[in-house]
Amino acid sequence: MKRHPRIGLLPMYLKLYDDTFPDLRYEFDNPLIKIVLEGFERAGVETVMSGICRQAAEFRKAIHHFEQEDVDLIATLHLAYSLSLESIDALAEARRPILLLDTTMDQAFGLDTDPSRIMYNHGIHGVQDLASLLVRRQIPFEIVAGHPRHSRFLQRAVAAARGARAARFFQNTRVLRVGESFEGMGDFAVEEDRLWNRFRITVDTMSPSMLADSVHSISDKEINQEMQSDRERFVCAAPEEVHRRSVRVGLGLRRYLEKGKYQAFSQNFLAFDSADGPVDTVPFLECSKAMERGVGYAGEGDVLTAALVRALQNGIGKTTFTEMFCPDWIGDTIFLSHMGEINPEVAAGKAWLIEKDFPWTPARNPAVLACAPAPGPAVLVNLAPGPGGAFRLIIAPVEVQPDTRNPAMRDSVRGWIRPQMVVERFLEDYSRLGGTHHCALVLGDHRRAVAAMGVYLGMERTILE
Repeated sequence: MKRHPRIGLLPMYLKLYDDTFPDLRYEFDNPLIKIVLEGFERAGVETVMSGICRQAAEFRKAIHHFEQEDVDLIATLHLAYSLSLESIDALAEARRPILLLDTTMDQAFGLDTDPSRIMYNHGIHGVQDLASLLVRRQIPFEIVAGHPRHSRFLQRAVAAARGARAARFFQNTRVLRVGESFEGMGDFAVEEDRLWNRFRITVDTMSPSMLADSVHSISDKEINQEMQSDRERFVCAAPEEVHRRSVRVGLGLRRYLEKGKYQAFSQNFLAFDSADGPVDTVPFLECSKAMERGVGYAGEGDVLTAALVRALQNGIGKTTFTEMFCPDWIGDTIFLSHMGEINPEVAAGKAWLIEKDFPWTPARNPAVLACAPAPGPAVLVNLAPGPGGAFRLIIAPVEVQPDTRNPAMRDSVRGWIRPQMVVERFLEDYSRLGGTHHCALVLGDHRRAVAAMGVYLGMERTILE
């Protein structure tokens, strides 16, 4: 899956300097511009370059070029002072997030510096000029200050770009809800017109029985091919009949999603209430596979978290839907799980494909994937609806712990995380912030990228660290 963002690099300059020192601009090509471009290339970021811009017409042309090239982010690079009133209108009209690279040519400017170096290292007050206008016009932006030879600078810039890409994937998401939202669950419930007005997220709701035609359209050949693929990818321990019916219903759901151009979905397992007909089991297996393909998912009819999972998986890193289930007060960890959904891309090893007892409705037992996420740094992310139409991103850097030592637990979706504060304090702060019981887990320490996503979506952000 391609997660690398595409950046439009916008070098900014002053016409007065061209008029007075016409050759000076070329000295910025190497090293400053070259260092930035090479740094992004090493980070796997694709960069689209504009010409050096000084006046309003040049900025408008550059922004148009970036939009044609479909960049995820516009990164400004002040080579020297640049007049904010020349660029602000074009940037205000840009349909892309903005990142200010607050940097200079030289790494040091100390007491023994030659005064001739001022001309090469004073772009920061141009950054301040532009940032002030962006704030005044309420245009969201991120800023990264430092020298491009320092790894922290480029890492933070790439994180902002990933956040911008994730923000693009969150907006305009088309979500399918299979079954109504789980009755009585209120924390993730958001009015559909509010999702549309705020994020241009659209929601369609259907009953599982409406999948019947799509399931009927799946051929035996398609089922056999998918089952063979499962045998190659997973440790298949489910009975053949259970595996087959789960694949059949799952492929029917997949076809329905693709035909409707849905980019995320949620299901209420209680809505699958029949053991007869083509839709005779809950397609948990397909929920897991869909997340791996970049389709957003969350359980119980939670379309908000489904859209979040899509954004994080496509824009930032390996992501799965999850819930905090049980605290370990002694071990200072929290157990994560869900009924039968986990993105196999996050797994520490090969996932097991097993039969899951399903006592909740008359539907037949499904096949599910059972595994634990890979140990190491990760970020637990929650999107919490707040008062007055606000939304808050709760971002918790965590350490995923090694897998269970109890063999009886290996038939479950499972994982243990250790927050950066004691569990008691973490859970208290999380609930004070209005965190819901549905989350996303992103492997890797991507807290800055997730925070940048929140900036570009105009959300409040809290990092629990």
